[in-house]
Order: sequence, then structure tokens, then C-alpha cells
Amino acid sequence: MAEGIGIRAEFTSRDHALEVISAVFLSLATLASSWSAYQATRWSGVQAIAFSQASTLRVESAKKTAVAGRKFSIQVGLFVQYATAKSQNNEVLAEFLLERFPPELKKATEAWMRTDPFEDPDAPSSPFSMPEYQVTEQREAMELTEEAAESFDKARHANQTGDNYILLTVLFASVLFFSGVAPKFRAFRLRVAMLTLGGLVLVGAALVLSTYPVH
Repeated sequence: MAEGIGIRAEFTSRDHALEVISAVFLSLATLASSWSAYQATRWSGVQAIAFSQASTLRVESAKKTAVAGRKFSIQVGLFVQYATAKSQNNEVLAEFLLERFPPELKKATEAWMRTDPFEDPDAPSSPFSMPEYQVTEQREAMELTEEAAESFDKARHANQTGDNYILLTVLFASVLFFSGVAPKFRAFRLRVAMLTLGGLVLVGAALVLSTYPVH
């Protein structure tokens, strides 16, 4: 009789230990799963904002490029008139046009003329190939394009991070399953196996979670 009581006490003690471990796993997995879901939502917001910024920057870049294109077309026409006047030795008209050039074209043309383009075959073909020729809108368009690319990369990174957190949420949910179903089995070894599997997943997922960025 005493031996039977001892066996029942042993089983009760083992069952109680497994229930405690199961409860701990359930608590930790619930907290980790909630945190992962929260971070996935946060990174989803970062992704949306970054994608929106990238789109806005691309639109602004396109506008700047269009303005730069119009200015370039007008300035090419002005330069053609200037070059024609110079080739015809009409210095009065050439000087008149030069003084009314936009600042960037005037600066580039003066630098171009110093290369003696009408006599030196190795001189640059036009002021537009000179480093002095810088259209402000074109430079701004390039800067906006670079910013858009950075925002797009940020959005992609946020998207990947959010997906990673969602994957961790699934893993922690599997821990909840293993820990919750383990006490339902009668076989002690099967309960231990389920909790062991849940514990391994919990530890592995927690280690991965510790490496992820937090927003």
C-alpha cells in the first residue's frame, strides 16, 4: 500500500513539474509572440511611409527633370544664335546674346571660349560639355532620385524586417501549441517530447528575436 502511494506521489510530482514548465513556456511564448506581432505592425508602418516618400520624391524629381529639359532646349537655341554670330564675326550680336545668357550658360560659354574652340580641334564641342555648365534643376532632380532610392531601400528593409517578425510570431505560436497540447497526453514520455520540442523552438526563436532591429 505504501509502495502504491509512493508511486502515485512520484507521478504527481512529475506531472506537476511538467505543468509548471508548460505554464512557463506558454507565458514566455505569449509575450514573445505579442512583441513580434507588435514589431511587425510597426515595421509595416515604416514600410508604408518609406514607400510613400519614395513615390513623392520620384514625382518631384520628374518635375525638376522636365524643367531642366525645357531650360536646356531654350539655352541650346540661344547658344546656336551666339555661335552663328561668332562665326559671322558679328561681335556686337554675340556680345549682346552672351550678356543675356542665363548664369549657368554664360559661365560655361566663357569657359568654353577660353579653350579656343574655333581654332583648337581638341577643344570641347560646346559649352554644354563643360564642367561649368550646371543646371540647378537637373542637379536637384538627381539628388531627389538618390533620396527616392534610399527611401525605397528603407521600405524594402522594413518590409523584410516585418516579414521576419511575422515568421517569429508563427514560431512562437507553435510553442504555444506544443506547450498547450503536451499536458493532454497520458504518456509521460510523449509529454516530455512535446515540451522539449516546444522549448527548443522557443530558445531558437528567442535567440533570433534578440538579433532583430527594434522600432
